[in-house]
Amino acid sequence: MSQNLLTFTNKWRFIDHSTLGPAFDALQSFAYDDTICKTAGEDGMSTLRSWVHHQTVVLGTQDSRLPHIEDGITYLKEQGYHVIVRNSGGLAVVLDKGVLNLSLIMKEDKKISIDAGYEMMFELIKDVFKPYGKEIEAYEIVGSYCPGSFDLSIGGKKFAGISQRRIRGGVAVQIYLCITGSGAKRAEMIREFYRHAVQGSSAKFDYPKIEPETMASLSELLNTSLTVSEVMMKTLQSMQRMGAVLSMDGFTGEEMDLYEKNMVRVTQRNNRCLHIE
Repeated sequence: MSQNLLTFTNKWRFIDHSTLGPAFDALQSFAYDDTICKTAGEDGMSTLRSWVHHQTVVLGTQDSRLPHIEDGITYLKEQGYHVIVRNSGGLAVVLDKGVLNLSLIMKEDKKISIDAGYEMMFELIKDVFKPYGKEIEAYEIVGSYCPGSFDLSIGGKKFAGISQRRIRGGVAVQIYLCITGSGAKRAEMIREFYRHAVQGSSAKFDYPKIEPETMASLSELLNTSLTVSEVMMKTLQSMQRMGAVLSMDGFTGEEMDLYEKNMVRVTQRNNRCLHIE
């Protein structure tokens, strides 16, 4: 671990949004995490939030500025996917019922390096899957969608990506874990999205040149039948093993009020990015 080690040796609130079903919109997740960041910044409460979204592609702000973005979005909708734009960095990712998302949300400490947040999540995921005996590595997987220095992979095939958002005195370290399904098929769809959204034109950023064979799900990589709920339970067990004291405290009334305001804000931003009146 890097400078100023972050650990799980404190109380963590667990909020489970992994079973809310297809009606649970990914914009709600951004509003929830921003709300929890403010709580963490004010009272230091740490929260683990789990979430699953069905048939959704989350675009980055840069993606939304591609020269033929309307054609790209039309293609994704034809594949049966809802499309939104995230309120933080990164590029296009696929979310579906086989993808588990986790957020570790804590009080921001400017003396702690940004990499320490990434490594905290990396250490947690390594502990969760340690019994399977496969080495998990963290480095950029060229050819994957939304590539970054904290892509998690086994044998050179990416199954997860970690991002980080700092807002209102809190920090949210977020990961998507492809648990089931075909990683290559998800990547193939995003490759086609870029083909439709660029069409050989000049883009303002270096969008990823996707090679579907660079991505896989954990079920594929571990050659075992995993479920999202099973991995969620393993994650809670790992956190407890690493010293976390878990509680199921829900949102306060003040948090719900702030969430409603944040939901309006992220929806308005999303609509601006997608040119929705």
